[in-house]
Amino acid sequence: MVILKKRIISAGIMLLIVIPLIILGGIPFALAVGLIGILAYKELIDLRKEKKNDYPNLIKLLGLIDVLFLIYSNFEKYGLLFGVSYKIICGVILNLAAPIILYKKEYNVDDFFHMLSNVLFLGIGFNLIISVYNYNIKYFLMLILITVLTDTFALFGGRLIGKHKFTKISPNKTIEGCIVGSLVSTIVCSMYYVNVISSDNNLIRTILLILLFSIIGQIGDLFFSAIKREYNKKDFSNLIPGHGGILDRLDSIIFVLFAFVVFMAYL
Repeated sequence: MVILKKRIISAGIMLLIVIPLIILGGIPFALAVGLIGILAYKELIDLRKEKKNDYPNLIKLLGLIDVLFLIYSNFEKYGLLFGVSYKIICGVILNLAAPIILYKKEYNVDDFFHMLSNVLFLGIGFNLIISVYNYNIKYFLMLILITVLTDTFALFGGRLIGKHKFTKISPNKTIEGCIVGSLVSTIVCSMYYVNVISSDNNLIRTILLILLFSIIGQIGDLFFSAIKREYNKKDFSNLIPGHGGILDRLDSIIFVLFAFVVFMAYL
């Protein structure tokens, strides 16, 4: 009960912060996404400390610069059509690879690839938050709605009728809960799409795509759970009482954004 109360209070505070930023858009929204991206970067880097050697400070600084560079590159209205350029990606690779010559054990080739994957994953993921918002706010809100409804009703469905465990990665998830979450999300978001975005598209295709996004969102949740299990962590941090860290809240939406970019031409 205490944990649930914390979750509700934290969720209310987050809504009071997020809703005005979505309404304002523009620079305030972009700056907020950048700040959240910095916190998410810190969470991933901090995971490494307890299991492996920490990165040298210079490397962490270069990684942070690269994440911000990716977040704020080409996020205008047509950014999704042209994407992050090879020039930017090559610059990030060179920036993180060059310091290897300065270190022996503190930063090796394995460390480089680990840092590079963190930077590209977070940089592109948070860049898409701004890019999809600028591309079409109606789609952006639908994608958020998909993840929120899926997560919420998967939790309630699992508690009410869940009997069969879904995966060892996340023992609390049940097959029944996942099905309930995806069904509710698909029904509500399909209605949203028809009434708010467009009623002219192929309805069956739209329903199937929204269902696919919901499933991919749950895959994203499990992917981040696998990361936490790898490092023996319950949450990425304790920044948000009752919820964990930034990545505990954005795990699903990042994967749904990736899926949206792949399938956006069919919506």
